[in-house]
Formats: sequence, structure tokens, C-alpha cells
Amino acid sequence: MKNFDNKVQFSLPKTPLPHNFVAEKIVLSCLLINYEAIEITMKTVQAETFYFINHQEIYKAIIEMYRKKVPINVFSVNDFLKETGCLNKIGGTKVLLELLNQIPNLVYLEEYIQLIQDKFLRRTLINLGYEAINSAYITNIPLEKILNDFEKKSFALTNELTKEKQFTTAELFSTVFLELKQKALNPNLPGIASGFYDLDSLTQGFQKSDLIILAGRPSMGKTAFVLNLTENILKQYKLPIVFFSLEMSKEQLIYRLLSNETGISQTRLKLGNLYKEDWYQLKKSIQEYSQLPFFIDDQPNLTTLNIRSRIKKILFEQNKIGLIIIDYLQLLLSSKSKSENRVQEISQITRTLKNIAKEFQIPIIALSQLSRNVESRVNKRPVLSDLRESGSIEQDADLVLMLYRENYYNSTIKKNENITPAELIIAKHRNGPLGIVDLLFQDDPTKFFNTLPNS
Repeated sequence: MKNFDNKVQFSLPKTPLPHNFVAEKIVLSCLLINYEAIEITMKTVQAETFYFINHQEIYKAIIEMYRKKVPINVFSVNDFLKETGCLNKIGGTKVLLELLNQIPNLVYLEEYIQLIQDKFLRRTLINLGYEAINSAYITNIPLEKILNDFEKKSFALTNELTKEKQFTTAELFSTVFLELKQKALNPNLPGIASGFYDLDSLTQGFQKSDLIILAGRPSMGKTAFVLNLTENILKQYKLPIVFFSLEMSKEQLIYRLLSNETGISQTRLKLGNLYKEDWYQLKKSIQEYSQLPFFIDDQPNLTTLNIRSRIKKILFEQNKIGLIIIDYLQLLLSSKSKSENRVQEISQITRTLKNIAKEFQIPIIALSQLSRNVESRVNKRPVLSDLRESGSIEQDADLVLMLYRENYYNSTIKKNENITPAELIIAKHRNGPLGIVDLLFQDDPTKFFNTLPNS
């Protein structure tokens, strides 16, 4: 087998890279006659967007003159390039005069800009491809690093392609007015309904780009609650849900889902102690869930970078994701180097999760443990300061929910009761009111219910 040298380098083909000579000349000619054209072009076009070196130099000169408030026309640009020693570099005065032969049409300026942007992104993609090939031959660079670097750069390229334009205040107000009008005509929740009516009344559903923290002491019912959310949202919206389980295996989660759906206790399911009628119910539930877009990832040592990669993969396959669930926050690792200070590491994680939620416009629910301070108080109802590493979590979260069950602590409440009261405390709500949602908790199967049917 032939041994490859680590220094193997692939060069770009001799075929010219994608470009549009005429479009570049028309854009430059517009800049020479109109200040407004410069302001429009500066928002999205860089010097490298132009393929030809002389066009890059002319564009740089125009932008610099604009920033220095120097009058811009073919003669002033010619003088500026001459003073900076770049006139010969662009091919002389004749190149500038040739730009005047173009017929600039400001009405179509943005279309011409889009044309040269398209060619620039294609050139960038080609260069990125050859860079990936070269990196793959360098065996002393870890493969994971090569793939992560390629993913970051390709995603940055995707962002350039889908980058939204900057809106004026008038455009923003017009958009908001149309949204309000649509909501008045169709008074549904603006977010994703949880299926818990009092919670939805206070939050108006889970909003896009929100980071939601669900906190509670161990065995308080955090996982049970998010599995209830999962069931409700999957059945109502059929939206894909991604569940990152760092504590439980995917098999354990499936057992709990089946237990909730069928009403068969987890103990009987795990032992296989099933009655004849149970099999019919199990078959029906399995068939139903098999048709729903529910994804479980129980990979250990999960990082925020892994989460971003999984989201992108599922988005590519499904086109959309309704909700991300992470169980739980303190077991998640930062993609950056491990910090000796766990508070700083959690801060990095929560900030990254918030950025991911905002980047993909998907609500993220992250489960979190409460500190042991709760146990030492007479009133054990949790507050924000009970969050572990609370400073960073509290700061980045849009919504903080806390589960509390009195019978978890109070020995006077009958322990043999299968259904007991529970509270979901809205401890932080960036865009709405605080409050307490009364729920009912069932011990086996572990499940939460509304206290009253929806009226």
C-alpha cells in the first residue's frame, strides 16, 4: 500500500473559480455615483466578496473615502488611489473610466449584490472543501478536531447564506402589528402548549429561543414531568422532540414512557409480570409511539458541542425540531477546556445552551438539581438561590420552574396515597408573571396531572 506524506497538498483547479465580472462592475459603478448605494452595499459586502483584485482595491478605496467623508466620484477615487500608490495596482485610470460605461441601476442594486455574494460563497465553499482534504491527510491532527473545525466553518457559511437583513424601526413595527392582527384573528398560544393548563396560562406556552430550567431535589419528579410534557407535545403537535438523557439509559426512559401511557406499573413492566389485557395495551402504545418523531440520545460524557451537532443532524433530516430536553444540567460537559471552577464551567454551559436555543429558534428545557440547603430549612419550598451554581443558571435562563411536593418531606401526609398534591413554582419568568401552578402527582406510574379539567 502506498504511504501518503503528511505534507500532501491539493491545489485548486486551474479552472477559474465562480465569479460574475459584469455584476461586480455594475455594483462599483453604482458606488461611484450614489452615497445611498454605498450604505446599502457596506451592510453585506466585504472586499473579498469581489473576485478580481483590482475590484477589491477600488471597493476598499471607496469605503475608506466614505468613512473619511471624502466626496466620491471617478476623479476623486482616481486621485485617492494615486496618492495611496494603488492606481497602477488596479490597472490605471482606464479601469475606473470603464466603470462609467456600465449603466448603473440602483433599483436592481441588491440583486447585483446577491449575484456577487452567491459567487463569493461558492468560492468559499470550494476553498473549504480543499482545506478539508488537506487536513485529512495530516495524520497528527485528531480526526475529531478536523471534523469539528469543518463543521464550524461550514455552519458559519450556512449562516452567511441565511443571514437576515437589518430591519428599520418602521419595518419592525409593521411586522409586530401584523403579528398582533394575526393573533387577534387566531387566538392560540404563541408558544408550544405544555398540556398543563395553568402553566400555559402563565407562560403562553414554551417560546422559541427560550432556555427553560426545571429544578428540584432528587426524586422530586423532574424526569417524570418532562416525560409528561413530551407525551403531550408529541401527541398534540407531532413536532420532533430530542431528549438528551445523561442520567438514565434510553431503555429506562422507554419503560417509563410505556408505563405512563399504558398505566402498567414500572415494577410489573420490568419483571415482565403482565396480564393478557396488558399485551393489547402495550402493542397499541408501541405502535402509536413508533409513528411519533421522538429522539433519545443517552451518550455519556455529552458536551454542548455534541448537542449542537445532534441538533443540526436532526434538523437536516426532519426540517424542524419542537423541543430539546436535557436531563440533566450538572452532568453536561463544556466543549471548552475543563475549568477548575465548576461555577465557571456551568456558566459556560448555560450561556452556550442559551445561544443554541437562540441560534436554532428552539426552546430548550434543562433539568437541574437543587442544593442541599433546602433540607436544612423549616420551609422547604425552593427559591432561586437554591439552584446549584445559581448565579449563572439564573442569569441565562428565560424561565425557571421548580417542582415541590409537600409529602416528599412531611411525614404526617399518608405515604400510601398514590395521588398527592404537587406544585410547579415559576421562580423566574423573563417575559411574564411569576406564580405557582397546582398539580397532582401519581407515584406509580410516576405522572403529573392537571388539578382540574380544562374548561
